[in-house]
Formats: sequence, C-alpha cells, structure tokens
Amino acid sequence: MSTPVIAFFNSKGGVGTTSLVYHLAWMYADLGLRVIAVDLDPQTHLTETFLNEERLGELWQGDSRPQTIYGSITPLLWGLNNIAPPHLEYIEDTQPSLFPSSLALLVGDLSLSLIENDLSLLWSACLEQDEGALRITSAFWQVIQNAIELHKADIVLLDLGPSLGAINRAAFIAADYLVTPLSPDSFSLELRNLGLAVQRWKGEWQQCLAKQHELQQDTPSLILDLPGGEVQPIGYTLLQYVVRLDQPLKAHHQWNSQIPPEYRVSILAEDIANSPMPRVTTDPYCLALLKPYRSLIPLAQEAHKPVFRLKPADGAVGSHMQLVHSAYKDFRQLAENIAQRTNIALPSIGK
Repeated sequence: MSTPVIAFFNSKGGVGTTSLVYHLAWMYADLGLRVIAVDLDPQTHLTETFLNEERLGELWQGDSRPQTIYGSITPLLWGLNNIAPPHLEYIEDTQPSLFPSSLALLVGDLSLSLIENDLSLLWSACLEQDEGALRITSAFWQVIQNAIELHKADIVLLDLGPSLGAINRAAFIAADYLVTPLSPDSFSLELRNLGLAVQRWKGEWQQCLAKQHELQQDTPSLILDLPGGEVQPIGYTLLQYVVRLDQPLKAHHQWNSQIPPEYRVSILAEDIANSPMPRVTTDPYCLALLKPYRSLIPLAQEAHKPVFRLKPADGAVGSHMQLVHSAYKDFRQLAENIAQRTNIALPSIGK
C-alpha cells in the first residue's frame, strides 16, 4: 500500500492549520510511525515552528537554497527534466524514544511565492499535454514521493496556506486525503469557494490524466509519472471549541447545527435535501473538537515542542500539567481517527 499523503487545507486563515500539522506530526512519531511534515505555505510558519532561528538562517542562505523544497524544484524551473534530491531535516527527539529520528521536515521557503504566477500560467498548458508544464505542476508530488522513499515514511502531512492560488492547487493534487480545519465563526460557514475550487482542480487534473492515457496508446515512451489527484475529503477539525460544564459556550453553540450541512454540501458535494443533520458533537465527519490551549502555546513555542510534551522544567506546572495531559488525549484521539480513515496501521505501543 502506498504511503498516505494528507493535506490540511482551508482557504481561510486563523483556523490553526499549522499548529494542527505540527502537533499531529509529533503525535504520529510518538505512536511509532515514520513521519514527514511538509511546509508548502510560502509564509513558512511550520518550518519556523519546528526550527530555531540559527538553523533557519543556515537553511535560507543564498538564492538556490538546496535544503528547502524550493531548492528541490528549481532545476525544473531552469529547464532541466528532474528535480533535485530532497533534503530531509530530521527533528531530533528531546526525550528517550524507541523511534529516534522518525520525524522529518521538508523545509519551507519564502521563495515559493515567486513561482505562484508560473504555476498559474502552466495549468492550462497541462491540459494541452505540455511535458514541461506537467513536470513543473507535479513537482511537489515528485519531491514528496522521493522523500517518502528516502525516509521510508509511513505518513506525510502537508501544511497548505490559506489561499486558492496555484501553489495550493499543485500541492492539492499531490495529496491523497484532505482534512479541513475550521473554527466556530461565520467564516467557517463560507466553504463554498473552497469546495468549488477543489472540485474544479480534481476535474481538470483528471482531464490531464485522461489525455495521458490516450497518449499511452500511441506513444508509450512519452508517458510521465504523475499524481492521481483523486483527493478524498475525510473530515474537518473544529478549533477553539470552548466548553464549560461539558457544554459549548453560547457564542459557539449556534454553529453546531450549521457546520455539518455546510461541509457536506460544499466539500462533499452531497445533496442533503430532507436529510437529518447531526450537530458537530455527533457528526462522523468531525474528526476532533480541539481546545485552544492558549496558556500553553507560549511555553511550547519557547521549548520548540508540542503542548502535550511540556514538562514542569518548561514552566508547565499546576493546572498547566492538567492541560498537557488533556492535549495529549485530544491529539492522540485525532491521530487515531485520521489513521482509521486513511487505513494507517498504528504500531502497538504502550498507552
């Protein structure tokens, strides 16, 4: 079975996408998987969360930047036929582990924003079976697949920025599954544009592949190795879901009944006429209701570790430690939910 590549994507910012990828990457490593986290957001927040400033300065020196994902795809931009070998930045564990160096990062790069216009122009050329356009448009997928082989990865998590632009389109077709992070506000009910975009991207890429299949009948030597682009939405997460006495705050309660039908209509393209809808608390497409853990975030950022790994030495004392244990439980349950929906077998290790 191929290694699942899971994209975390919403065209709205501020829904915790980067934090979600960061914490899940650590959690899957804790659960015994070999993990690759991929920073495809030109803002590079995921990379900055994983690495300290000194290491960032080393990786981002010069123009070619061979140790970033941008450096891996630049040979294609220069007119060569292949990407450069990807660099994996191994995230060393800060505590004893049975699985050292199981977590790796494909380093993001601010320079990715420079290729947005190129990728946009090349999309229509892909439909005309232009070989160079197909190679560049599928470059992220090629880098990810090479990294999977290099790392012997069990799972890949993609952090995409809040945009419906060409970079995210190229990243989207490199994925197998889609998780949509949401927050309990009116903007999370504006999924229509996101749904229309991903359906259009899938449809147009399938046209490209169909034409490739036709070419195979006539000239097999011209066939390229391309991503399938059949991205399957598996659910959403809801951030900042604050509860008191096991009940959501009144300000958030109103979204309970609105998010499930909006997700089904906009993302899954379902006809829900006359269909009973659950609230988010019982919706099978809701992968997790995540607390904000605001008081732990500064401690985690200072320690360069996820909130569920904080120790008293990091400043997590008293009630903070209760939140740490709660965070571990929440993210472990989310990791298990995603694994179940993507057919990932989690190793049998201690609870």
